[in-house]
Amino acid sequence: MANAFFSDLLATISERGRTLLQRGNADDGKEDAGGLVELCEALLSGRGEASGTAMASEVLDGYHDLDAGERGAFFHALAQNFGPDRDKVNKAIEAWASEPGDGNGGALHFASEPRRQELMRRLNRAPGGTADLVAMRADLLDLMKSDKQTKDLVALDRDIVHLLGSWFNRGFLVLRRIDWSTPANILEKIIRYEAVHEIGGWNDLRRRIDPVDRRCYAFFHPALVDEPLIFVEVALTEEIPNAIAPLLAEDREPVPVTRARTAVFYSISNTQRGLGGISFGNFLIKQVVEELRRELPKLENFVTLSPVPGFVKWLKTTAYLPVTEDERPVLKHLDEPDWWKNPELEGQLRPIVETLGAYYFLKARTPKGRLIDSVARFHLGNGARLERINWLGDVSSKGLRESAGIMVNYLYRLDDIEKNHEAYANDVTVVASSAVKKLLKGEGRRLLDMVALPKQA
Repeated sequence: MANAFFSDLLATISERGRTLLQRGNADDGKEDAGGLVELCEALLSGRGEASGTAMASEVLDGYHDLDAGERGAFFHALAQNFGPDRDKVNKAIEAWASEPGDGNGGALHFASEPRRQELMRRLNRAPGGTADLVAMRADLLDLMKSDKQTKDLVALDRDIVHLLGSWFNRGFLVLRRIDWSTPANILEKIIRYEAVHEIGGWNDLRRRIDPVDRRCYAFFHPALVDEPLIFVEVALTEEIPNAIAPLLAEDREPVPVTRARTAVFYSISNTQRGLGGISFGNFLIKQVVEELRRELPKLENFVTLSPVPGFVKWLKTTAYLPVTEDERPVLKHLDEPDWWKNPELEGQLRPIVETLGAYYFLKARTPKGRLIDSVARFHLGNGARLERINWLGDVSSKGLRESAGIMVNYLYRLDDIEKNHEAYANDVTVVASSAVKKLLKGEGRRLLDMVALPKQA
């Protein structure tokens, strides 16, 4: 009710403000990029609340009407023409040099702020402005992938992320449980946004959120009503699972919550591309753990059942693979359909792929020293432990194509989270179970002790 009232009030202010503006639009009623830039300058120079809100609405409405080329020109104008005011910065530097102190230091800080940050704050006053700016940032990310002048846009993106990070910090987020009584418009978005294991319609969704051994939680923000930012699907089980298919099977028997000892986070999906790089997942997992512990105090294990989306790409593109001459040809069978259904071939591949999987997590790194796998970076950075590598954990077409069928369990042991996080953050140390380390040693195999062979085309 409060959000609806506030939105209606903003809309009323905006409409009244429009009547105060004496400004003609382009002949066709639409702005081009140049016209929007002029309107942005006017918005920054104005002081009136009503007219400013109306002008912000005009900018956002005009942006919606721009084609891709005009949007690119608009972004470049924001990057080039709405940086810090150089005269103010120079004067602030001179004042600081002559008399260092908190006063002149603060003045220098504010003078050095790019003008586009204040522009974004004023645009955010428009009704629906936050959602529009999130969508605008998604367009900017697309442009940065294709535009040769990406360097020109990096500063603009950094400023937008700085503001969005403040507006979407944890203090503003609200955790809500998603169940079968949740409004249909939100449930439809859960189906649409699921990014890990596709939801095949309403019946499939109900199997994931309605049974007694299933939970789903999402973060919401007051400015994006009924728009989940990120959500996690949870299965309550007796043991730590090693495959996804039994968890999602249509004919499975629900686990009585009195027997559940494990909470499995098997799917985490971000929903807003424009909020990419702003992390919610670590807060979500930790808060959901607290919610589950209060509801079900007998739970002992909090784990994920996670894909390994970068594994096959690494196998195919890394310059060297630590395998023998005899083992290299066997790996080529991973490209064959249904290879996992051939017992002889599956038996040949398993020891090779499992050991390479352990090497991938424990030894392989990008040129900058980071873990290759984005999912691993997320969970290990949150303080989880790499608990288990699961052979044929996901034999879906996507799982085979991206992960060679393997899945992993990351274990969140509450007493160790901070220690594990520090080890990863400071030294990129992967805290792993003895079972994973044993795979790396290859149980007496000399696979990883030999000189790696150059990868053949």
